[in-house]
Amino acid sequence: MATLPLIPEEPRGPKLVGIAKLAAEGEQIREGYNVEYFTLSARSILTKCSAGDRMPFTWTINPYRGCEFACKYCYARYTHEFMEMRDGYSFEQKIFVKQHTANLLRRELKRVKPHEDIAIGTATDPYQPAERRYGMTRAILEEFSRHRGFSIGLVSKSQLVTRDIDVLQEVSKHNSVAIHCTVTTTDVELARKLEPRAPRPDLRLQALRQLREAGINAGVICAPVLPGITDSRANLDAVVKAAADHGAAYIYCNPLFLKPCSMKVFMPFLEQEFPHLVPAYKKRYEKEAYVSAAYRKQLVALLDNLCHKHGMPERRERQKIREYLSAETERKAEQMRLF
Repeated sequence: MATLPLIPEEPRGPKLVGIAKLAAEGEQIREGYNVEYFTLSARSILTKCSAGDRMPFTWTINPYRGCEFACKYCYARYTHEFMEMRDGYSFEQKIFVKQHTANLLRRELKRVKPHEDIAIGTATDPYQPAERRYGMTRAILEEFSRHRGFSIGLVSKSQLVTRDIDVLQEVSKHNSVAIHCTVTTTDVELARKLEPRAPRPDLRLQALRQLREAGINAGVICAPVLPGITDSRANLDAVVKAAADHGAAYIYCNPLFLKPCSMKVFMPFLEQEFPHLVPAYKKRYEKEAYVSAAYRKQLVALLDNLCHKHGMPERRERQKIREYLSAETERKAEQMRLF
């Protein structure tokens, strides 16, 4: 198989180093639907989260770089900038498949302390179309099934997660596992605009039901909530109701934060689909990527109200569940030390 450099080095241009050099050396392994897949010789699969206390996890795992789902609001587009791809759209068109993920994970898990959570899929969907062919996510889960005492969360918009119910059940026997199914709206037409190549919301909810029926801890993450687009009471009420109807163990939400790298894609999309919201978004996000504390507080209060209405755990109940799962993880970690 011939090797196709993705970023040919110009004779007089800057020399590529680090991840950009590895990306340039990647081997093209598939092309279709204007999406190209390349190998990436990863040096590590486990990454320490740099956001500190702002995130409920310490470590991240992303089996792929880039994501074919092409969500207009995606904050992770910046990860392609490390590979000298700064147009914003390469993130959804050039997908890098990390190599030897299970072997890397086996070597690196010794860095994780018992109380530290691991999140899979923070910068790319681990069950995007590439996973059906290359199976990097399943290989990672199979590796976790050989260990005890870890706290693992996985975020996805894809029903492909149900393919791995068997291995998720094995992982859950000796580890704390939570599958977060992302549902930003139940409106199929709106979802198609916001998340053009992601599976429909109803398919994600059906996957959630299957996970729950299989005894796997799974719930809904409604994130991001987009001001003026998906933050209405009616939209959030429909999402909470759907979560409850499909057996979700919990639901939580986070408002949109808009990084400069995301602006390149999101603002043109907004101008085309929601032009009346452009001035408000420019004002809200021109100096800060995050929404105001007042908006966040209002959103949390609305979600709690809707959770109460539909019999879902409210904020305090979710906190108790998290504390219980944390204690359970500690117990399993103690068991791990006996083997």
